[in-house]
Amino acid sequence: MSTTVSTAHPHAARRVGLAMAATGAILFSAKAVLAKFQYRHGIDALDVLALRMLFSLPLFVALGIRETRRPGHARMTRRDFGLILILGVLGYYLSSLFDFWGLEYVPVSLERLILFLNPTFVLLIGVFAFKRKVARREWIALAVSYAGVALVFVENLRVEGEHILLGSGLVLLAALSYALYLSMSGQLIARIGSLRLVAYAMCVSTAATLIHYVIARDPSHLLELTPTVYGLAAINAFFCTFLPVTFTMGAVARLGAGTTAQLSVLGPVSLVFLGAWLLGEPITAVQLVGTAVVVGGVLLLTRRGANSVPVPVDEEARSSPQASR
Repeated sequence: MSTTVSTAHPHAARRVGLAMAATGAILFSAKAVLAKFQYRHGIDALDVLALRMLFSLPLFVALGIRETRRPGHARMTRRDFGLILILGVLGYYLSSLFDFWGLEYVPVSLERLILFLNPTFVLLIGVFAFKRKVARREWIALAVSYAGVALVFVENLRVEGEHILLGSGLVLLAALSYALYLSMSGQLIARIGSLRLVAYAMCVSTAATLIHYVIARDPSHLLELTPTVYGLAAINAFFCTFLPVTFTMGAVARLGAGTTAQLSVLGPVSLVFLGAWLLGEPITAVQLVGTAVVVGGVLLLTRRGANSVPVPVDEEARSSPQASR
């Protein structure tokens, strides 16, 4: 999908962009629901991740070939390739592995809220690693966001049990890993383009995942699963991984990164209701209030003019805004 949009019909382009941004945010988040369904068939986080990567690999290879052939990108150096190796491991292997592992223990609504804190983690990395100055409003936004997550966490701990501690810790590691990816990817995106980086990083992540799988267990296990598991994996790969990346970049072209980022709030909000509807996860008033607090804090942090922090768009996907895990 080209990210160059004609300005002949700006209102129509904006409507299309809004629809693409909203759809992309919801689809990115829905991968957690699909993972929960796959777990019901006796597979674990590593199986889910391996299937997701294998089914989406041909799509990202094709995307990478198309982006490589497009004119205007700088020729890649050895340093670029080395950085892509690091980013692929951080952004789409480690982050996704911790995320799917954490989903074995936490409800999808809490998982998405923790991942939605990505801008706050990127901000903190900037403070401690790059000595970035932080405005008062940014500290307030941080406090509000973490207060909201703490509220939802305590409520889930009361409702779900102590396994929430382990699951939340794993999802937190996923968010931190992806924040490192975001912090390190800016200059490379400017050099080679966001879609090209996503495609290359996904290929690296697939290789890392398969190496992990071969070391940890018999790879023939992936050939012995049920048709339902394969069907869910294919849906995850296309609708919740590849398609949101292209939708999000199309939205950035039409709306800009800031507006697209604002619409990413639909991700955690939608999962509160999708989790209840499709998975039977409970919804309490405290969870709703906490979700609203987190969304408000992140919106305050990512609003235009507030700062230059990259904003989350997923999975899994994390571009500018970044593609999701």
